Amino acid sequence: MNWIPLSNEAQLQSLLQQSADKPQVIFKHSNRCGISSMARGRLERAAAPGTVDFHMLDVIQHRSLSRQVADLLKVEHESPQVLLIKNGQCVFDASHTAISMDDIVENSAAA
Repeated sequence: MNWIPLSNEAQLQSLLQQSADKPQVIFKHSNRCGISSMARGRLERAAAPGTVDFHMLDVIQHRSLSRQVADLLKVEHESPQVLLIKNGQCVFDASHTAISMDDIVENSAAA
């Protein structure tokens, strides 16, 4: 998997704009959390669709950006958490053991 690091507001704004043309995923990850590492591993072992960009946000290193993502996309902050963004809106989110590539693929293909 080719993770795109998400570390500042300019990248977030660009990601939101890009979501008009291509679904974008934000994976909120904490390297201090075993469940987060497990969820990341599950995503990395699965076949990622080429039609989606995958961004990783380190919630420890970029705590304020993580909160901004939650506020902007109107989702409750969790970690680990996956957010699927289309047209600047979060259309699907999952956290902890509910994170799966199958759900990302299914929801990214939905109209």
